[in-house]
Amino acid sequence: MADRTTEFRPSPGGARWRGLLARHPWLGPLARWGPAVASLALGSATLFVFRRGLPHVAWLVGYLLLLWLVLIVVAALRTALERRGQKLALGVADYTVQTLCHGLLLFVLPAYYATATLDSPNVILLLALAVGAVVTAVDPMYRRLVAPYPWVGDALLGLSMFAALNVALPLVRVPPGTALVASAAVAGAALAPAFHRGAASWPRAGARAAGLAVLAAVAVWYGRAAVPPVPLFLAHATMARDVVALEPVDPIRGTIPAATIRKWGGLAAYTAIHAPAGLRQGVEHVWRGRTVVARIPLAPVLGGRSEGFRTFSRRREWPPPLEGRYRVDVLTASGQLVGRLRFRVEGAGRDAAGAPAPGRG
Repeated sequence: MADRTTEFRPSPGGARWRGLLARHPWLGPLARWGPAVASLALGSATLFVFRRGLPHVAWLVGYLLLLWLVLIVVAALRTALERRGQKLALGVADYTVQTLCHGLLLFVLPAYYATATLDSPNVILLLALAVGAVVTAVDPMYRRLVAPYPWVGDALLGLSMFAALNVALPLVRVPPGTALVASAAVAGAALAPAFHRGAASWPRAGARAAGLAVLAAVAVWYGRAAVPPVPLFLAHATMARDVVALEPVDPIRGTIPAATIRKWGGLAAYTAIHAPAGLRQGVEHVWRGRTVVARIPLAPVLGGRSEGFRTFSRRREWPPPLEGRYRVDVLTASGQLVGRLRFRVEGAGRDAAGAPAPGRG
């Protein structure tokens, strides 16, 4: 939860508080930063508790979405509260925005961390969510960077809702590509109260929100390479001599002698992709050297297996020069990157053994 420094700190103007500060100067910084630090520490703990807790996301995100709907009602009443001079009610509403964004961002961060590939563009959204979680956790930072600029708060709310919906929809069997566009559109449309806050009529605010929904949907579709395909991630991946009975044979690590590839007659890329139960998602392996050398469609991933849905591809033709750096990208049918395998082929050297590190680069 977001920290409650503003709510619980004694009034600096109180005689008792001034007396305490005079005797114990360290109470000032503690009252100002202590709750924020504690909140951030507790929130960060959820990254470990829920890192693989995707089965619990459905009802928790549903609860958070309900809170968001309550927030929309409060936002709709903002103009009336401002006219009546209800500063306390407005402060509560603003704090609700901050707390809700903080809760949503902290909850979805583990899912995006699990699915992001750290050496690819989709790490950008992960970083944005992490920055948002930190800013909404620390009251002084939020008051300086967000509170003076209502549009920044609206952007944080929209980002939080988009990220949560993008996690939740695949859990009810919506393919990630469709969920991506739908989440952006719904998050954009849901910001209608923000436009109404600017003294626009509700019909005009709705029209503006509809336009934003269309722009958001188009933007995320063309920028989908920068969005992790939550909740899909690589449970296990390796290069191998072959795959038999859906198990890798002679898995290899890192550098592979060219002579070994010639002896084996090629290589296989083995991937086990985790997906929620009921989800069916098309995927492909894209083999890359200096350029794309092969695109191999695979059987659609069927969710529900804790070890991941196992699939593989083989490459037998290796035109010269064989030596160099290679990777195999695992892409969804919509073009989102699930994970990546890297290896290097050298002209001579040690034999290969073991399995490379999969997934997040």
